[in-house]
Amino acid sequence: MQVDLKNVDWKTLPFGYTDTDYNVRCYYRNGEWGKIEVSSSKDISIHMAATCLHYGQEGFEGLKAYTGKDGKVRIFRVDENAKRMQNTANRVLMAVPPIELFREMVHTVVKLNKRFVPPYGYGATLYIRPLLIGTSAEVGVKPSDEYLLMMFVCPVGPYFKDGFKPVDMMISRNYDRAAPQGTGTVKVGGNYAASLQSLAEAKKLGYSSTIYLDAKEKKYIDECGPANFFGIKGKTYVTPKSESILPSITNKSLQQLAEYLGYTVERRQVPFEELAEFSETAECGTAAVITPIKKIVDPVAGREFTYGDGVNPGPVCTELFNKYTAIQFGEAEDPFGWTEVVDV
Repeated sequence: MQVDLKNVDWKTLPFGYTDTDYNVRCYYRNGEWGKIEVSSSKDISIHMAATCLHYGQEGFEGLKAYTGKDGKVRIFRVDENAKRMQNTANRVLMAVPPIELFREMVHTVVKLNKRFVPPYGYGATLYIRPLLIGTSAEVGVKPSDEYLLMMFVCPVGPYFKDGFKPVDMMISRNYDRAAPQGTGTVKVGGNYAASLQSLAEAKKLGYSSTIYLDAKEKKYIDECGPANFFGIKGKTYVTPKSESILPSITNKSLQQLAEYLGYTVERRQVPFEELAEFSETAECGTAAVITPIKKIVDPVAGREFTYGDGVNPGPVCTELFNKYTAIQFGEAEDPFGWTEVVDV
């Protein structure tokens, strides 16, 4: 039975799961990828001893489709998501999906669910979730022989319910998201499981999310729970460089955009004390794009850093957000070739 969209309020969509009509799947068996399969089932059948369940052999991605001002549906940076999934697959010894297979699956799942792509003008998007899992039954610690790559979609609103509004963040000193030379640089579920407890504690104390320090020395800013971190100092965009940070496609794109707009970009270690020197700070990622930060609190050290007027996003975050989303929604020229149109 198809989902009824008659009473959907596109303005108030949450960022969460919603049933849509179809998902797409592709199996890796006998050393090769099969054909793309279309399914209307929300379930998958896997062996109880599958490597994804016992040894964390899985990886995922997140990207979006946008209805533009011209009515065309665009997808943002498909190649970059495909390459990052390839990096994840290589790191945890899974079969590596070819970029063209990844792209074809993305376009197919968007076309099949075109009625769920939110209309232009509401700030809502179609979120695309690719998932790669090891499916062979194994008891010993070893890679799977078989894999499933699947993609589903759901229409979403802003990641934070207030949208592009400043939030409060808490420094997490009691927990680490990932260790240097571990899996922090790839998109595996274990990294997010490791962040759940500190995120729950932060929210219990009234903060939107956490900011992690480096796991080795606890001296440098690493990243936020679900996103990368950046700070603004004059005409300079500063973002941490670390061996345990997931390379955010949004952050990478914002760095390109910042340079295009005349800013200097510095990707380097960011000492904790430098938080006092920024005029603006923010987290960035596919889900939220940019979430400005108005206050960062370190309960353990008894330190607090505030930014802006506590109500409105700063001017640089605002400029970056507006120009970035204008490209995504087809309101402005795309000088970087980031978007591709889906033939729906």
